[in-house]
Amino acid sequence: MRVPDVRDALISKLGRRNFLRAAAIMTGTALTTATPPASATTLPREILQPRKGPIHGKHYLPSTVEQVRWGYVPALNSPPVLRMRSGETVTVDSVSHEGILEDQGRDPVSYFGEHGVPRANVLQDAIAIARDYSRTARDFDVDGPHVVTGPIHVDGARRGDVLKVEMLSMLPRVPYGVVSSRHGKGALARTSGGGAPDGITLDEVMPPVAADGRPTGDPTGYGNVSVFTPVRRGRKGVPSGVMKRGNAGEVTFPLRPFMGMMGVAFATADRLTDPALNSIPPTLGGGNIDINLLGVGATFYLPVFAEGALFYTGDPHHAMGGGEAALTAMEGSLRATFRLTVCKAGSGDAPSVAFRYPFAETAQSWVPIGLSDPDGSQNGQGNDLDVAMRRAVVNALDFLEHDQGMDRAVAYAYLSAAADFEISQVVDRTTGVHGVILKEHFT
Repeated sequence: MRVPDVRDALISKLGRRNFLRAAAIMTGTALTTATPPASATTLPREILQPRKGPIHGKHYLPSTVEQVRWGYVPALNSPPVLRMRSGETVTVDSVSHEGILEDQGRDPVSYFGEHGVPRANVLQDAIAIARDYSRTARDFDVDGPHVVTGPIHVDGARRGDVLKVEMLSMLPRVPYGVVSSRHGKGALARTSGGGAPDGITLDEVMPPVAADGRPTGDPTGYGNVSVFTPVRRGRKGVPSGVMKRGNAGEVTFPLRPFMGMMGVAFATADRLTDPALNSIPPTLGGGNIDINLLGVGATFYLPVFAEGALFYTGDPHHAMGGGEAALTAMEGSLRATFRLTVCKAGSGDAPSVAFRYPFAETAQSWVPIGLSDPDGSQNGQGNDLDVAMRRAVVNALDFLEHDQGMDRAVAYAYLSAAADFEISQVVDRTTGVHGVILKEHFT
């Protein structure tokens, strides 16, 4: 049999994506798609100020005041800040919102200085954004917190395609982060009516009700709690976050960097602060998806709604537990490098589900995603984790039936017996659940 015939037969049997992955492995050219162990996290030897230190992508996108949106994501008609070809790589200097927000004084030099960080170790772009951002008037009680960088136009992307986002590197720009809990938000927040949510009492609300200073109208007096978290090498030299444990010492946990926000333009809007563009709730265009599996080596697939896809990113995390219970992860600025590739319908380059819903994968697993209200940013917000779970299961069934050839009833039984469904986050208005389907079960 001729080589082209063998290739075509394998593509027919395996699908184009699996064929290319297998070919890359056999030739030694594969870029691993596994979420790396914590020991694989790299700490640069210097503070990664703009344009300083390693830049792995062909293109470089800094977070200048003119190229970010604070609290809002791009619309379908937003002008791009960068253009690139499909399959090229881009490095983005993301900026964490923690340390620059209004309840922290909107002065990162002062805020981090109170925790022993010298001015030279505070990011210059964070200082500039906190001081000079005026693209929109900030409203702390309404706007999203995130510094959103982009959008990036990817040549050839059209509505109905999929944008494949590969995570190539995630470098912490600074050796510290912040975890925040804010009144009215988080898993244990008080309801809008002032009562306790179902399942807990007012005494169990966090932060405590007695500390709620929101009626003052001054964010610095709201009583929100931000825990500064330095980074150092912990057990076996693994880069770790460090928190105090009262008088009993410390608690340390490994860093696992990932971008909480990766998305494409999804909504139509006639102003930058349209509620449909608020950066908090994730949508069918991705956005503030907060799935901690999406570290180096993972792949994220997004349905495209606009010409050029208009990719954006933000909300960098040094580490996050499933659920993101307190409200934020360990937030910390990252230098993130992505490969952005356009996938066309029928090519086999993306899971079939991804042409209508965000989908992810690592080397070990396929990750179907469910959101409680994926268009809630436009049509009113609903918040029901059960809905997110059901959608994740349906998307998993669709993938197993249409991409893996399983009978749907058998696939349903398989999910119950062998797949894990995990809480992505419960704090972004629209809640999230994702499944973890191990690829080794299908070999």
